[in-house]
Amino acid sequence: MSVENSRELGLFRVLRDDHSQDPAVSVPDAVVLRAYREMRRLRILDAKMILLQRQGRVGFYGACTGQEAVPIGTALALEADDWVYPALREQSVMLVRGFPLTQFIAQVFGNSGDVQKGRQMPSHHSGRSVNQVSWSSNIGPQIMQAVGTAWAMKLQKKSSIAVGFMGDGATSQGDFHSAMNFAGVFKTPCVLICQNNHWSISVPTAKQTASATIAIKGLAYAVPSCRVDGNDLLAVYAAVKEAADDARAGKGTTFIECLTYRIGAHSTSDDPSRYRTDEEVESWKRKDPVDRLRNHLVHRGLLDDAKDAALEAELTDEVNEAVKVAEAFPAPSRESLFDDVYQELPWFLQEQKEELRRAPPAPSHGG
Repeated sequence: MSVENSRELGLFRVLRDDHSQDPAVSVPDAVVLRAYREMRRLRILDAKMILLQRQGRVGFYGACTGQEAVPIGTALALEADDWVYPALREQSVMLVRGFPLTQFIAQVFGNSGDVQKGRQMPSHHSGRSVNQVSWSSNIGPQIMQAVGTAWAMKLQKKSSIAVGFMGDGATSQGDFHSAMNFAGVFKTPCVLICQNNHWSISVPTAKQTASATIAIKGLAYAVPSCRVDGNDLLAVYAAVKEAADDARAGKGTTFIECLTYRIGAHSTSDDPSRYRTDEEVESWKRKDPVDRLRNHLVHRGLLDDAKDAALEAELTDEVNEAVKVAEAFPAPSRESLFDDVYQELPWFLQEQKEELRRAPPAPSHGG
């Protein structure tokens, strides 16, 4: 892949301003069309979940608006046996890899439809069926976990890899540097991806690192690194696919900085108008990753207004139906409190479980 200056200081792009693409990079049509469908669904899903939070039907949500190309492009470049360690805005990787949408939404409600049984905070998804681990609200530990998992894969001579995500702020954490050092020394089969969306909640990147780019930090640890246009789905897919192939071939970890932007709030608990300007947001809206991929598909004759409108209607119905089903699940049973800690429940916990079963439920707020 060619970039200006260097892989760490330049910016790898595939989509051109005239909506064509760099002919040196080839991405199958099926992948591009699937990517657009997934990005559109994620945009609709995020808008729906924010609406539910504002209505008081869920307590918290962290949207991915403006950053869809990174998780979707990454997911499409992975194999089924790979493991994923997300940060806040990569839960959609699960959906691309086959996790049921209804169960995904049920996690935000925290009810019995949630495979985590309502025990984790909203938007902290995980699913063993798709090898995705819940992220921690502490910034950075998932980076070391991804590298550690990759090290175990290497010791076991597996062909699978691990992927660890982070935001730009996480690269100022000690966990990042420890993970990068280990990855460089032991050449772990891992891909580490930084979504540089310019804001560590309310702290701009310029105030948390003096580095010329984030990608260049990999050089100190002898970890091959590159800087990618994170709003260019084709560039993200190509970069991650190359890094994943290198990891499987025994070439070790690659560190990818994806330059993107969080269009919305950090979460439903945040008011971004307090720390950034409308002009900045509007300038990045003109680089919207969904719009850029749509324009590319239209340019190539793979999409038109009628097909796009039909797709939007289909995906909106899919999301609305999944919300309807997910919201109708009852709360997790009280007895589930004792599940998943011991393979065989000790006698004293069994007694407590039976006592809880005999006790009447607590009165509801309306009682």
